[in-house]
Amino acid sequence: MELIVATKNKKKLQEIKDILKYRKVKITSLADYPNAPRIIENAKTFKENAIKKAVRIARFTKRLTLGEDSGLCVYALGGKPGVYSSRFSGKNKSDMQNNLKLLTMLKGLPGNKRKAYYACAVALADKDGLIAAVEGRCYGLIGFELKGTSGFGYDPLFIIPEFKKTFAQLGERIKHKMSHRYRALQKAKRFFSKYIECSRIS
Repeated sequence: MELIVATKNKKKLQEIKDILKYRKVKITSLADYPNAPRIIENAKTFKENAIKKAVRIARFTKRLTLGEDSGLCVYALGGKPGVYSSRFSGKNKSDMQNNLKLLTMLKGLPGNKRKAYYACAVALADKDGLIAAVEGRCYGLIGFELKGTSGFGYDPLFIIPEFKKTFAQLGERIKHKMSHRYRALQKAKRFFSKYIECSRIS
């Protein structure tokens, strides 16, 4: 059984592999399919982007595909950066530039006004179309400075109140048991497991 993750982001792919932990499933990515169509993430929601990725790549490869879209939503910014999280600071973006722009926009706001959540949408599709689409969220606060070296994206700023540390400080072992991606993938696992069972029976 092969599961294609519709991404070229190596760090995101590794997180998904670490969370799913499927020993008998070969997990590949778009790096293994260089001729796959380019997916333009222009939808208004994470779920719509995830579905688009899953369906388009599954249709092209004729294989089970996982589409994922995620980002940071800050209440004080009306939900921004949202679906624009990865390109918040422009086309030639970087994690550092995105984080610095966020800090600038939140400058002067006290801790209780810096509430935010990470959102993740996961979609599963095969050659016949969409199988399921689910979502997960993780709530926290935006810090006043970058802390920690683990993870990627906004992890150095995203504080988990329970630990009073950022995802980048907590590390993968803790993050992968409570993150937005973990929660979405746990929901998706039910559909994936059912798909595997049906494939074996047929």
